[in-house]
Amino acid sequence: MNVLVVDDDKLVAISLKTILEASGRITVVAMGNSGKEAVSLFDEHTPDILLMDIRMQDMTGLEAGEEILKKHPDAKILYLTTFSDDEYIRRALSIGAKGYILKQDFEGIVPALDAVFGGQSVFGGEIVEKLPVLTHTRNEFDYSKYQINDKEQEIIKLVADGLSNKEIAEKLFLSEGTVRNYLSSVLEKLELRDRTQLAVFYYKNCL
Repeated sequence: MNVLVVDDDKLVAISLKTILEASGRITVVAMGNSGKEAVSLFDEHTPDILLMDIRMQDMTGLEAGEEILKKHPDAKILYLTTFSDDEYIRRALSIGAKGYILKQDFEGIVPALDAVFGGQSVFGGEIVEKLPVLTHTRNEFDYSKYQINDKEQEIIKLVADGLSNKEIAEKLFLSEGTVRNYLSSVLEKLELRDRTQLAVFYYKNCL
């Protein structure tokens, strides 16, 4: 797994490189210290995942992420920050970030990267608790206008809960292939791109 690390604190960036590469399955292809560097280094290296701070000089991580995703819609961006500000989380969700975790949970960084690399979205426990409020949830949602059946509704909720296809298959007694088919159908019906957008859709509309 190739990872680009961007943090305005050079010591933190170096420490992250050491932690990640100690796993034996992650290569840090480059390190940057600003939002502008994040954009240029992503263009140069096209990493599997960009692990990036938010508060940085000249361009924030959120601004950099938005610019990167415009040019690379499939980019996987995982924010790692000390700040759990509501507006930061809301913005990260809106631009299509794959995750938002806090630096305090340093032991969870490698597992979070593994999850994002595997196609999941990752939000730390403290962040998950904020999501329903931040995304202005409603109590009822009319699935019928999207022709979404009961089984698909179950899968939407489990995806929003952060379960992988394998975990959903085990929970619903289905094959992984069947879960993938259901998920593809749901994304097509809702005109969404990926699991992250589906999770955001759920928190905004279906909780």
